[in-house]
Amino acid sequence: MPRANPAPGRLLLRNWERLSGLPFGKRLFSWAVGRAAPYTGSVGGVYTDVRPGYARVELRDRKAVRNHLASVHAVALVNLAEMTSGVALMTALPPGVRGIVTGLSIDYLKKARGTLVCTTTAQAPTHVSEPITHDVQADIVNADGDLVARCLVHWRLSPPDPARETAR
Repeated sequence: MPRANPAPGRLLLRNWERLSGLPFGKRLFSWAVGRAAPYTGSVGGVYTDVRPGYARVELRDRKAVRNHLASVHAVALVNLAEMTSGVALMTALPPGVRGIVTGLSIDYLKKARGTLVCTTTAQAPTHVSEPITHDVQADIVNADGDLVARCLVHWRLSPPDPARETAR
């Protein structure tokens, strides 16, 4: 059984720093995130900027993510928001704090067409001593800069597990 990474944000940042400057490095980083969270990777978004508490992901408009109305499918948009918020939040969390999405609410404001950009700035708590719900907003804009969707991602954050920490 795979063990949870005690500091996923640090690993994400280290991998981003190592890969993002290389040719195709951002795509490789995005692929690696998708391998760690396979459904997240299914949308095909590419991380273009990652910093502690911040992530930016681009999604090309292509047939695989379109609906019958020739726009990007609603579920592709919510997936894009979740993957962006996840990396932003994970890179801001203190070591040992774990997070899982417990809900999403999204407002679709305009038909999503063309290349889309999702950005998230996540303010994470500096200390988590008991499970809490923490909301993170992700905004999706089109090439003209028009807001096409705004998503609120509800994360359940849990404190470090002392039993897991002493087993290392």
